[in-house]
Amino acid sequence: MRKNIKKHIKPVRLDGLPADMRHELKEARRKRGWSQAELGRRASLPQMHISGIESGKIVPRFDTLLDLVRVLDYDLLMVPRSLAPVLQSLIRDHRNPDRQRDEGERSLYAAEDGETRGQAHDEI
Repeated sequence: MRKNIKKHIKPVRLDGLPADMRHELKEARRKRGWSQAELGRRASLPQMHISGIESGKIVPRFDTLLDLVRVLDYDLLMVPRSLAPVLQSLIRDHRNPDRQRDEGERSLYAAEDGETRGQAHDEI
C-alpha cells in the first residue's frame, strides 16, 4: 500500500522563494538595522546564505525559513485561501494607519493602487 502512495506524490522543489516573501524578509531585516551578517549570526547561518535567500539564488529549507522569520519577530501562517484578502487588508491597514484616516472607510477587499483583484488574492 505504501508504494502506491509514493507513486502519486510528486516532489516539488521551488526555484526560489516568492519575490514578495524575499522582499518582506529583507525589509524586516533592514527595519531592525541589521546587516545580513547580523541576521545570519542570530539565525546561525553564514552571511552568504542570507544573501542567497534574499536574492532568490538559495531556497531555504522550511525549518530555516521558520528560524529566519521568528528571529525577525514574524511568523508563517497557514490560512484558508478564502480569508487571504481579509488578512491582506488587515496587514495593509496595519502598515499604513494614517492612510485609512485620510481616505475614509475602505472595503476590506479593496485592492492597493495598481493591484488587481487576482494579485491581492494570491499574495499570502
